[in-house]
Amino acid sequence: MFHPKYTITNKLLENIKRITTLVNKMNRWRFPEVVLVELQKNAEAVSAFASTSIEGNPLPLTDVKRILKRHPTQIRKSEQEVINYNQALQEVNTQLNKEKISFNLPLIFSLQKKIINKLIPVHQSGTVRTQPVFVNDPRLGKTIYWPPDGHDVLPLMKDLIEFVKINQQVIDPLIVAGIFHKQMVIIHPFMDGNGRTTRLATKILLAQMGLDTFHLFSFENYYNNNVSQYFEMVGVKGNYYDLVNLIDFTQWLEYFTDGIIDELLRVEKTLPQLFTNPQINLKSHHQTILQTIQQKGFINDSGYAKLTIRARATRYLDFQKLINLGLIESKGKGKSTYYVLKEK
Repeated sequence: MFHPKYTITNKLLENIKRITTLVNKMNRWRFPEVVLVELQKNAEAVSAFASTSIEGNPLPLTDVKRILKRHPTQIRKSEQEVINYNQALQEVNTQLNKEKISFNLPLIFSLQKKIINKLIPVHQSGTVRTQPVFVNDPRLGKTIYWPPDGHDVLPLMKDLIEFVKINQQVIDPLIVAGIFHKQMVIIHPFMDGNGRTTRLATKILLAQMGLDTFHLFSFENYYNNNVSQYFEMVGVKGNYYDLVNLIDFTQWLEYFTDGIIDELLRVEKTLPQLFTNPQINLKSHHQTILQTIQQKGFINDSGYAKLTIRARATRYLDFQKLINLGLIESKGKGKSTYYVLKEK
């Protein structure tokens, strides 16, 4: 059975608390559908760019966005990598919005199959490797890590999934997801697509355990900003069988949670810019309505009248705009009508 070694340091504990606060804050916000769509679309493009860039894809973000928008028919390998990752991520987000995804080996195999579609031989797709693989450092021009032998890969992956299953209701989800991420990289279960599959599976795991804001940002972006540091943190050096009892996940977990905080703060900073979209154009009186509902749980016309000098007919239009944007909904009828935040 897989028993990872790690320590709950003060830094890790503070990171977990801060992430929980940020996620809870963002989950309380109500955004027009156009904002949510724009956030998710941008996050998917950034994730496709960052996760493939980490593995050496040379395409800049501008080209990635162009490819995803135009869907060219004649594509190179670098473009196929981006398209594959984006399509897999979109399918995951769609499925997560509809139902709970079973986190198991077949899911991980299917992710890898989609991510390396048309990039490697079919017999290496959607199945664990049976051949030896090596991790090289291109800067040094030599092998730095020898993963476990092929015959040990499937048992190790089963142990990892069992660890997640047993502990996802016991251990903090950020710790479970972080341990899963590093351990899967260490196992290196596939001939190709290990990093991309791991990062996408980690996204699913985070969402499955209640951190459902993660479809709105790209935690891969943090890793891509300093790829050398990411590889240094997530990987190990040497022979797996010499290292297996020495691996400590503590430093990685601190780094892993640092990255999530960094990306959450970036998205939080970006949000005000999205509200300048002409399709939204929320004014101060609209914000007054939303803030009052967030504080009191509801607002009615008489309550709104005490907060503004706007005429009754105009107040009605203010409510209607927020209803049309999918931010609030009306309850009751006639003079008993009141407004609450619309559940997302």
